[in-house]
Amino acid sequence: MRIAVVSNTCWYLFNFRLNLMLALQASGHTVIAVAPNDAYAQRIRDAGIAFEAVPISGGSTQPLRELQSVQRLGAVFRRQQVGLVLSYTPKGNLYSALACIALRIVFVPNVSGLGRAFIRKSLVTQVAKALYRLTFSRAHRVFFQNLDDMAVFVTSGLVQKANAERLPGSGVDLTRFVPMPLVAKPNDQTVFLLVARMLWDKGVGEYVQAARTVRAVHPGARFQLLGFLDVANPSAVPRAKVEAWVAEGVVDYLGSTDDVRPCLEQADCVVLPSYREGVPRTLLEAAAMARPIITTDAPGCRDTVIDSKTGFLCRAADASDLAEKILRFIAMTPDARLAMGQNGRTFVEKNFDERLMIQSYLKLVDELRTPNTVQLAAD
Repeated sequence: MRIAVVSNTCWYLFNFRLNLMLALQASGHTVIAVAPNDAYAQRIRDAGIAFEAVPISGGSTQPLRELQSVQRLGAVFRRQQVGLVLSYTPKGNLYSALACIALRIVFVPNVSGLGRAFIRKSLVTQVAKALYRLTFSRAHRVFFQNLDDMAVFVTSGLVQKANAERLPGSGVDLTRFVPMPLVAKPNDQTVFLLVARMLWDKGVGEYVQAARTVRAVHPGARFQLLGFLDVANPSAVPRAKVEAWVAEGVVDYLGSTDDVRPCLEQADCVVLPSYREGVPRTLLEAAAMARPIITTDAPGCRDTVIDSKTGFLCRAADASDLAEKILRFIAMTPDARLAMGQNGRTFVEKNFDERLMIQSYLKLVDELRTPNTVQLAAD
């Protein structure tokens, strides 16, 4: 089968879906990665995956530009004689679905979070729901990374319950992310790390506010930010704001990296106070390396933690509660921190092994090898 794998960035495909694409190819399928051209496109090619560039803007709302993205996706699917499309990210899902419906191609979107349209309700929310209802009702199956998002889609009539299935996030490669010993240091020099795109919706503002509170009591505590700046997103934190925080001394900005493992290794605790996620990969990677985590009791985020056993949950958009959980972690003994990290590794091994996700996709593709199944999905 010829399978297209679509996202709104090559970075996403390379970092989160490369092993899936390689597994599909190893099973005898032809895989074409489809995304806007960026610095990671060549890495995808170097890994042995064919690549087609299609512009899909993460922040644009210009109808003509969006329609052109749908048309160009359709042109790629037609030229490559694609029989199945696996898609990710909100626009990747919607635009691929529109192109597939027009061409009668089987498609399987993966909802890895509901995006800003569902976090901050507006007219865009209603438009997005209408498009999801139009397209996802025709999907062969819709994968969701958490049960909260799946419930939203099912109860809103955006997808049929029989076609909805939860997968364990995007999974973690447990051979790359392995437990690492904590770096010995005094408790009042604890290192906290937030790994995410620099967006307000990721709780970056609450993290900085909590850092001020904690550093007033423990001035030696360090708070680090790691992730992309200058993101094309209405929720983007301006570069000048991050620079002001660094100048204030409240946080250290580490930039972005192709390999997050060295930064996770140096951290004592990984924090993500996001308002809503699919299932945040960075927290799963941290837990896989035996790092305790602090995150919000919000959809997707809460899936990554057993509260007080592998980390702590705090209230979303509540810097005071976040600071309280951080202070609680600082007060923990080294042995308690070690046990919490080990519990996190066990939790990820049981629930979020990347191989579980890959097997679900391979099973799906095997189902679609039956001609009757493909025809029913297209009708």
